[in-house]
Amino acid sequence: MPWFLITGVLSWFTGLAILLFRPDLLATYHYNQYAVAVAHLLVLGSMLTLVMGATYRLLPLALRVPLHSERLARWQFGFHVVGFTGMVWTFWRWDLEQVGHFASVLAVGVALYAWNVVRTLLRTRRWDAVAQGIASATGWLAMAVLVGLALAAGKCTYDSATGRSWFTPVGFLVKLLAWTAVEVQRFEPMGLMHAHAHLGGAGFLVLMILALSYRLVPTVMPRERRREACAFWSIWLFNAGLAGLFVTLALHSAWKLLFAVLLAAAVTIHGIEMSARLRGLRRQGGDCDLCHGRTVLGLLTGVAGLGVVLCWPGLPVTIFTTQLESVYGFLGLMGAVGLVILGFLSRSVPGLVRGRDAGPPAGAPAVAGPGNPIPGRLQRIAFGAYLTALVLISAGSAGSSSGWVRVGVGTMLLSLLLSTITLVTGVRRLGRPRA
Repeated sequence: MPWFLITGVLSWFTGLAILLFRPDLLATYHYNQYAVAVAHLLVLGSMLTLVMGATYRLLPLALRVPLHSERLARWQFGFHVVGFTGMVWTFWRWDLEQVGHFASVLAVGVALYAWNVVRTLLRTRRWDAVAQGIASATGWLAMAVLVGLALAAGKCTYDSATGRSWFTPVGFLVKLLAWTAVEVQRFEPMGLMHAHAHLGGAGFLVLMILALSYRLVPTVMPRERRREACAFWSIWLFNAGLAGLFVTLALHSAWKLLFAVLLAAAVTIHGIEMSARLRGLRRQGGDCDLCHGRTVLGLLTGVAGLGVVLCWPGLPVTIFTTQLESVYGFLGLMGAVGLVILGFLSRSVPGLVRGRDAGPPAGAPAVAGPGNPIPGRLQRIAFGAYLTALVLISAGSAGSSSGWVRVGVGTMLLSLLLSTITLVTGVRRLGRPRA
C-alpha cells in the first residue's frame, strides 16, 4: 500500500524536524502537550501507519491467503490520516475535547483495519502461533484505542449530562462519556497513560513484528517442531506479560515487575530463535542482513531489560530515572521498530515498482547487485548513521542535554535522507534497460 508508506515516512521526517527545533521535548520530562503531540505524530502518523501498510503487504505472504479487501484498506487510510492529523494538531493546542473527536475518527479507521485483518485470518486453514500472534496484536491495538478514548473522555467535563435520559441516543452517549470520565479519574493519570502506551507500542507494533518474523525470516534447518514451540511460548508469554503489565501499571502495583520479566522472557525466546536463523544467512552471503537483524534483536532485548529496571518497586523517582522512561520508549519505537521498518522498505519498494507481490526473497543479501538494485554502500552508511543517532539521542535524553539530542536528531534525519536516496536510486535502476 504505497500511500501508507509515503504518509508514514513524511510523518517520520516531520516529527524529527520538530524535535530538531525543540530538542527539549526529549531532554525534559515527557508529559506536556507538545511532547504528547510529537509522540502521537511519530507513533500514530509514522510507526503505526507504516506497520499497517506493511501488514497489508505481508499478511498474504505470512498466511498464504489473499487480503480480504484492498478497497477497505483505502477507506481505512482516509479515516486514519484525518484522525491522527487532527489528534496531533489538537494535542499541540491542548484542545482535549477536539482530541476526542479526532480520536473517534481514528478509531473508525482502526475498526476497519481490524475487520480486514480478521477476515483475512479467517481464510487461513492453519491457526498456528503466527496467526494467533497477528490476531492478538490486532486485539491489543483495538484495546489501546479504546483506552485512549477513555483517557480523552476523562479530561473533559459533561455538564449537559445532568437531566438527560439514558433512553435517547444523545442522552445515552453523553451519560456514557460522563460515567467513563468519572471512572477514569479514579486512576493515577501517569500510570494509565503508560499502560495505554504499552498497549499500542508493545501490544501492536512489537507483537506484530514478532509474529510475522516467525513466518518471514527464513529458517536454515528443518526444525519445525522446535520453531513452533518457540513461536508459541514467545507469543503467549508476551500476551500474558502485557495483560498483567497493563493492569499493574494502571494500578501502580509492585506486581508490574513480574509481568515485565514475562515480557523480557518472551523477547529472549524470540531472540534465541531468530539468532539461530540469522546465523545461516552468513553462509548465504547475507552479512548485511545478519548485522541488521542482530542489531534489532539486541535493541529489543536491551529495551526489555530496561523495562524490567524501570518496573523495579524500589526504584527512586529522580530526574535521571524519569528521563530513562523517555529513553525506553524512544529506543523501543524509533530504535527496534524503526530499524525493522527501514529493512522492510529496502526490500518492499523495489517489489512494488516491479509490480510483484514480494520484493527480493527474505534472506537474500541486502547489497547492490543484479537481484537487488538498492546501492549497498549508501545503505550501510545510512544504517551506521541511524545507530549513531540512537546513541546520541539516548545519551542526550538520559543526561537532559538538549544539545546532544539536537545533534542526534540531525544525524537521524541525515540517515533517513540517505535511506530515501538509496530507495530512489534503486527504483531508478529498475527502470533502466539492461545492457
